[in-house]
Amino acid sequence: MNKYRRLRNPGIAAFILFWILIALGVWQAHRRVWKEGILAQIHAAEIAPPIPLPAQPTRFEKVSIAGHWVAGKAVLYSDEVHDSPSGPIEGGELVMPFQTDAGPVVLVDLGWVPQKRPQAIAMPAGETQAVGYIHQSDTGGWFAGTDDVAHGLYYTLNTAKIGADMGLTNVAPFALVAMGPLPPPGSPLPEPAQNLPRPPNNHYQYELTWFGFALVLVFEFFFYARKRLREP
Repeated sequence: MNKYRRLRNPGIAAFILFWILIALGVWQAHRRVWKEGILAQIHAAEIAPPIPLPAQPTRFEKVSIAGHWVAGKAVLYSDEVHDSPSGPIEGGELVMPFQTDAGPVVLVDLGWVPQKRPQAIAMPAGETQAVGYIHQSDTGGWFAGTDDVAHGLYYTLNTAKIGADMGLTNVAPFALVAMGPLPPPGSPLPEPAQNLPRPPNNHYQYELTWFGFALVLVFEFFFYARKRLREP
């Protein structure tokens, strides 16, 4: 009987830890199902027609805005290098303003272009629509590059600041990342986004990790208990 007393405290600790690990695994399983539901909704929104811009837009909806383009104004956001048959090409995201019928000016990220300096491209004149998803305005961080306002180069998509630098007023607190077909290879036209952004779904790995830890704990305690019970 005294031998089994040796296992009382370690057994209680192992029992509590085992159920904590199981609970964490079950929690991740529920999170996985929840995330899969969100991804299914995003996929449905991606293949469906765009919806009019709601009052509280999220970045996982394909939306449309109505109005007209503000001609002659453009900036470059970010600094990206794309591969090409002739070698790496430097460029950035071309951003142009869109005056909505609802009032605010929305900055539209038209996509990557092979430009080192922003050059506005010809857009349809008159009433039109822009389709894409919402990108909330950024404020930058410790490691963000310094904006080159004089040359229209920005490393932080701060819509209020960019709009003010472009001489615009009543700028929306978000940008629209344009979606649409890709231009032909080698074209100077922007490359719009092809898909809605998706949140990562790593919950299955986390689920296996916690359940795996619980299984390892069972084996570890089994061998520990066998060793202790064999001791005189």
